[in-house]
Amino acid sequence: MSVSDINQLFGQTPVASEHGGLVDHMLGFVHWVMIVLGVGWSIYLCIAFYRFRQKKTANADYHGFRGHATTHIEIGVVIVEAILLLGFAFPLWSRQADEYPTSPDTIRMRALGEKFLWNFQYPGTDMMLSTWDPRNINGATNTTGKDLHDPNGRDDFVNPGTMKLPVGRPVIVDVASKDVIHNLALVPMRASQDATPGVKSHMWFKPTKEGTWDIICGQLCGPGHAQMKAILEVVPATDYDSWAKEQSDSAAKKTKEAEAAAPKPAAH
Repeated sequence: MSVSDINQLFGQTPVASEHGGLVDHMLGFVHWVMIVLGVGWSIYLCIAFYRFRQKKTANADYHGFRGHATTHIEIGVVIVEAILLLGFAFPLWSRQADEYPTSPDTIRMRALGEKFLWNFQYPGTDMMLSTWDPRNINGATNTTGKDLHDPNGRDDFVNPGTMKLPVGRPVIVDVASKDVIHNLALVPMRASQDATPGVKSHMWFKPTKEGTWDIICGQLCGPGHAQMKAILEVVPATDYDSWAKEQSDSAAKKTKEAEAAAPKPAAH
């Protein structure tokens, strides 16, 4: 049984991102180590229960085991954990933290959590996301708190409940919260980021597989936590571009109409 096979045995969702294979490889290695340790310590406990049962050794032994086998085992476990951190976790974290994509086709979007739903703001055809401030949030006209005076946001649009992405293109997600701590958990992408009030966090990944999955909140955020779900939909790049252009054009039209209907400042 390979490293990936054991992940599937435990019911892990198939990976759908470029970096997810490295995450799965590390998790598979951890699973094997935990199985070996679990079986080993279970055997040790059975031997200890049998050897030191009351019927055979009625008197307590205050010296205990005098060998060095347990010390060697503990040192071995520490070495394995060091390998996991230095060989797998640190390089993967460093790559995700430092190597943010800068290619022209990168999608930069915003995920805003609240009790108990997700709103997803997308850049328009200019590929520029507006600035954001929680003080701008208005439940009726501005659900994501974008700066209405930022020209980059004139064609931005919001897609509540569904994160739609193109396959094969890197995605940077700005993650924030309106109220309490949430967590944007994209399990098939092997990506997760806390949404903390007052903190602007980021994560990035590159989808490699088309499909539809559930988005969950990975932080206990209140009585409606279990119902705080959204949809992650990865589609062909051409389909995404057509959809994004249609949504962007509609948003730009509404912005233009709202500006035309706004009262003009009085002349002095």
